Amino acid sequence: MKTPIDKKYSLDELCLLTEFTKRTVRFYMQEGLVDRSEGQKKGAFYLEKHLLQLLEIKKWQKAGLSLDRIKEIIRNENTDALVPPIKIQQTGSVEVWSHLLISDGISLQIEPNRAGLTPEQTRKLAKQLMQVYEEIKQAE
Repeated sequence: MKTPIDKKYSLDELCLLTEFTKRTVRFYMQEGLVDRSEGQKKGAFYLEKHLLQLLEIKKWQKAGLSLDRIKEIIRNENTDALVPPIKIQQTGSVEVWSHLLISDGISLQIEPNRAGLTPEQTRKLAKQLMQVYEEIKQAE
């Protein structure tokens, strides 16, 4: 009896399991995101590793990452991480920062992903900063 690791998949089966088109799977192979098939031409087949690679790509796509960012993650050794590793910014790169108004003249600039904060934690931080500011202001 074959274990799932020994199972060989056709391109059609792989596409059915991952919901990718044949063209997309071939493109990912061409881009080096997925290993080439085993065998040649009509004898080509795919293994569990190919299925896992495609499912990894799908996971990151559902998380909203670009294909370029997915390539970086896949090439990184720690692809089992729940959160993609933070990309070191290069000169000329674009980042989106949140600008939270605490009070007139006081604001907080934050990039939640780099700060390691969820949206809920970011809101909590802003609320607490506003409370501390009000306490300081009332104490005088």
